[in-house]
Amino acid sequence: MAKTHFKGNPTNTVADIPAVGSQIPDSTLVGIDMSEVKLSDYAGQWLLVNSFPSLDTGVCAASVREFNERAANLENTVVLNVSKDLPFAQARFCGAEGIERAHTASAFRSNFGIDFGVELADSPMAGLLGRSVVVVNPQGEVTYTELVEEITNEPDYDAVMEHLGA
Repeated sequence: MAKTHFKGNPTNTVADIPAVGSQIPDSTLVGIDMSEVKLSDYAGQWLLVNSFPSLDTGVCAASVREFNERAANLENTVVLNVSKDLPFAQARFCGAEGIERAHTASAFRSNFGIDFGVELADSPMAGLLGRSVVVVNPQGEVTYTELVEEITNEPDYDAVMEHLGA
């Protein structure tokens, strides 16, 4: 299990985030149209997986907006935002915010949080996803990870973009 913090208090995840060099777990999520979304659907492209607790928080919403602007236009790159928000709420948020280039999917009935080691095991946020970024190359290999040290902080956008060559 990995450690992060929520409002300064230590909290654990259920496992470790995928290691750089490992193959990405092929989790199945639920798209905003209620269709199945498999991570293997993005094989052959760079995949930036941005996971977070809920779109109903300012920091989570900011990360979706920022990656939509900064990374979703990169060649052969897909941004996939993942939370346990219901697909209806995700669709409403994306429509209201003009999130058109990044993809969004729900882990509400998925093992994604366990497979990626980002499901929070304790704290008031137990059961939700921790804030993390995982970048996967077109061959399905993890090339970058960040489990944000403090859930109420945004990820290191510059490091992610530098990693993607932007």
